[in-house]
Amino acid sequence: MAPYHCHFLETILHRPTIEKKRKIADGTATMSTPYPTPVTPNQTRIGWIGIGVMGGAMASRLLSAGYAVTIYARNPSKATSLLSQGARLASSLAELAALSDVVFTMLGHPSDVKHVVLDTLLPSIKPNTVIIDHTSSHPALARHICDSALEKQCYSIDAPVSGGDIGARDGKLAIFAGGNSDVVDWLRPLFDVLGKATYMGGPGKGQSCKIANQITVGGNLVGVSEGLVFAEKAGLDKGKFIEAVRGGAAGSMVMELFGERMIKRDFRPGGFAQYMVKDLGMGVDVEEGDEDNVVVLPGAALSKQLFSGMVANGDDKLGGQGVITVIERINGM
Repeated sequence: MAPYHCHFLETILHRPTIEKKRKIADGTATMSTPYPTPVTPNQTRIGWIGIGVMGGAMASRLLSAGYAVTIYARNPSKATSLLSQGARLASSLAELAALSDVVFTMLGHPSDVKHVVLDTLLPSIKPNTVIIDHTSSHPALARHICDSALEKQCYSIDAPVSGGDIGARDGKLAIFAGGNSDVVDWLRPLFDVLGKATYMGGPGKGQSCKIANQITVGGNLVGVSEGLVFAEKAGLDKGKFIEAVRGGAAGSMVMELFGERMIKRDFRPGGFAQYMVKDLGMGVDVEEGDEDNVVVLPGAALSKQLFSGMVANGDDKLGGQGVITVIERINGM
């Protein structure tokens, strides 16, 4: 067993109480422990920005593991559940930066990341703080943030995730980490609470992996949708169809996560459809100055059009499994 696993199991037996978590968060219980001091629930102070469906569940897991977590929320009413677990609510990003050794972000769009991290967080951050961006964002922006963090004697890891709301809740996310390999290893005790982290390479490589992931997931969601629509048109029981094919070559994690949801018309989001459009766009759209690196992806381009159909239909805040509604509309269902 790796040393950090042993250390995590040891420290988890001595998780601080809610009162101590708050003292750790505000600095009255211990001095800060930035990189490379080993990560422990009793000392390492966590900052979390972005407490939506995914971010809220991930922050909750860190609180349950005993970490002191300071959160920032534009709408404090959404923080009630995390506050009841012992989280501290920061009044500003500058306050959160001052109270954190590791800062996680889980935001919506690259523009949000630029504003929060580059324009607001980095000017307030302390040396040796580590920023982990879980947002699905652009590889070039991740590299820019990494360079800007180093100028502040800090570190930035791009670590987008896959697994949806269920994976976030159950701590089974796939985490794609890019940046300094030593810093990624240092973060393992935190990543292990959230899921399984795979080191993909230098800055931006985590984001490139997430784009490739979304290309694969998007195609799978369209395929499952079309299979279900065909099954219904053919007079098949859709539940029996899923049960019959899930153990064969048609089976996939996408089918396991979303097949029953599609049948039951459960389109609650793990990730919004509009984010799938954004992610696929980073794979297929040509940016000025990047013409030499274009990859022709006809399937991903079609997937983007279909998810864009969800947005055009007013379903941008539904989960990506709602793409079945677009296939149904095309077929007059």
